[in-house]
Amino acid sequence: MFPLHDDNPTRRAPVVTWALVIVTAATWVLVQGAGLSPGRLEASVCAYGAIPVEIVGSPGSAGGPCRLGGLGVEALVTSMFLHGGWFHLVGNLWFLWIFGNNVEDAMGRFRFVVFYLVTGIAAALAHVASQPDSLLPMVGASGAISGVMGAYLVLFPRARVKTLLFLLIFITVVELPAFVYLGYWFLLQLVSSGSGASAGVAFWAHIGGFAAGALLIPLFRRRDLGPGWAPPAADV
Repeated sequence: MFPLHDDNPTRRAPVVTWALVIVTAATWVLVQGAGLSPGRLEASVCAYGAIPVEIVGSPGSAGGPCRLGGLGVEALVTSMFLHGGWFHLVGNLWFLWIFGNNVEDAMGRFRFVVFYLVTGIAAALAHVASQPDSLLPMVGASGAISGVMGAYLVLFPRARVKTLLFLLIFITVVELPAFVYLGYWFLLQLVSSGSGASAGVAFWAHIGGFAAGALLIPLFRRRDLGPGWAPPAADV
């Protein structure tokens, strides 16, 4: 299932969401060379990606694809602005665009920036905790965006998400409540988490980011919104 758009209007322009899209895309082009040079791409991932053994300070590790001794905990932040390829980048930014604008609207711009960074760090830490001895760098905004999706689920469970649905050889478009779409997505991450290493996907980062995003809503949600702003069941 792939989300096309939701039916959830915003009160004001999602400036921070736009800025995050622009900054992440600019990082891909300016720092990573838009993936056109494999050497430059690999160097950026090794230099700024989150390598679990460096995060936990494991001594004497060797044999991975990157030379160790670079960034430590700082990589928890830098890694969320890097990507491994065009599909990785575009997919993440599409999800951010669909779900980020409403969450930004619900929090306010400054709090949304803090929320995005905090959930991104929580996601990276969840990945590190799941594979503390890994020598492979983790990059991508998907952990922070998972946090945005977790927040969206809590705030707008009944919002309608127009979804591209693949049924064997048939493709159709359906409207699903957010709690169905996002609940299915989260369940898929849980089911897939056991194969994360072989699949090359940091599923535990998705799980950790999503959980952090859902749990942190009481701290970040604005209190000055009228009672009709969100579905009654989600208005706390």
